[in-house]
Amino acid sequence: MSSTIKRILSLLCVFVFFFVMVTLLKTWQAGGDFGALIPSFLRFSQKKSTQTFTPSNKAVLNLGDVQILSRLNQEYAKLTKAVVPSVVSIDTAGVRTEQQVDVFGRIRVRSYPTQGQGSGVIVSREGHIITNHHVIAGQQDIRITTHAGKTYGATMIGEDSLLDIAVIKIDSNETFTPLKFGNSSSVEVGQIVFAIGNPFGLGETVTQGIISAKERSLSDNQRDLFQTDAAINPGNSGGPLVNLTGEIIGINVAIFSVDKNNPSFQGVSFSIPSNEVKDTLEQIIKRGKPIRGFLGVRMRDLDTMVRRELGYQDENGSAVYVITPGSPAELAGLLPGDVILKYNDEKITSTQQLISLVQQSNVDEVVKIEIWRKGEIMNFQATIRESVSIESNSNNPLQDKEKINLGILNTIGISVRNLSGIEARRGFGGVVATMISPNTLASGLIQPDDLIIALNNSQITNTDEFYLQLAASVPKQETILHLIRGGQPLRVNLPKL
Repeated sequence: MSSTIKRILSLLCVFVFFFVMVTLLKTWQAGGDFGALIPSFLRFSQKKSTQTFTPSNKAVLNLGDVQILSRLNQEYAKLTKAVVPSVVSIDTAGVRTEQQVDVFGRIRVRSYPTQGQGSGVIVSREGHIITNHHVIAGQQDIRITTHAGKTYGATMIGEDSLLDIAVIKIDSNETFTPLKFGNSSSVEVGQIVFAIGNPFGLGETVTQGIISAKERSLSDNQRDLFQTDAAINPGNSGGPLVNLTGEIIGINVAIFSVDKNNPSFQGVSFSIPSNEVKDTLEQIIKRGKPIRGFLGVRMRDLDTMVRRELGYQDENGSAVYVITPGSPAELAGLLPGDVILKYNDEKITSTQQLISLVQQSNVDEVVKIEIWRKGEIMNFQATIRESVSIESNSNNPLQDKEKINLGILNTIGISVRNLSGIEARRGFGGVVATMISPNTLASGLIQPDDLIIALNNSQITNTDEFYLQLAASVPKQETILHLIRGGQPLRVNLPKL
């Protein structure tokens, strides 16, 4: 063997030795198995170890040990089985039009297809369904899916946008299984309730909770709501809130969420009491629309701060803090700062009581109102009007040329709308910017969908207040707008004209 070949073999042996050593060192550092380095055909056959696995075949408790929980479990299931056949899923479709202003100030109208989902509950054998007004508002096609999986078309019968209730009827001559209305006046804080609906379009879902509170209303065009901790999410709207006997005690309407663009359940949900829903249903069936009394006041309960501001010592009554222009209250002579003591000789102990009395009054009924005003007791008479007719006259405050300078508002360039019922019940207040005209005072500062909650540190409650205060402030001073944009608070300063 030549010396050259010997040198090559020596170098090869050295290379193999160092390669093996490096491989073993890396395997050891990595905590690996040295046996895995040996080719399978060189390994000695070995017996695989048998794993011992003994699962439990007995529950830790017998049903006899948890009899109350066992019966409660059975009764929950029994209640659910009895209720869900009357709950339906609602799918809607339609076309929405929207006005847009181009860079040249021209208004263009664009159309967008819309789709929505919600829930409803069957309340008659003929197939009448209660749902929320916002579920079907503006939608041309309504489809109903029952618990059995059958799909039907549906026809609008009537709606109450203030209460956020709509009545639709299944397009079928079949006989359906309705749920009975319970008495919401007998509902107590702490009682167990169940919410049934179609959250996120997932299908029939049941959640359980309690009545957390009986909510109060702040004006006489909004009914009081139940607050519950039963999980309610988008898609649950219009579904029933039922008691332990499967009676409807509320219609799920809203959740409270700090993010109005991406609402989600945070332990606070709201439902419209069944007595109010039933009353509206009966009026829609008989007359085609609901009719309720309207006085035109926004009220405050007499807490310590309000009594101190007014100099009022008693605890009974309800304080007026806003009068709707042109309303029966204004025509009767009521003023902000008045304390309403009696309504038709009935003593007022809370704002909720007063609102209920007003709404139960007949249209054109003349009511007696006793008030306290700066230490004096005064009596007035007001003619109750229908709330819808009053609201329809005040939807566009820009028509009130005596109170608002249209030239100033055009220069500022902000158009706003009132909050919808669902937005208001999520805990928001203020107005929403809808359009900002180009080359105006507000362009570049305000954006569409901004929630404007205050003007010059004064809370905004509706479009009337906003336009009036804005037109009065901007010509005189720098105007501060407090708003929420994308869930974040923001302050904007409009310069003086």
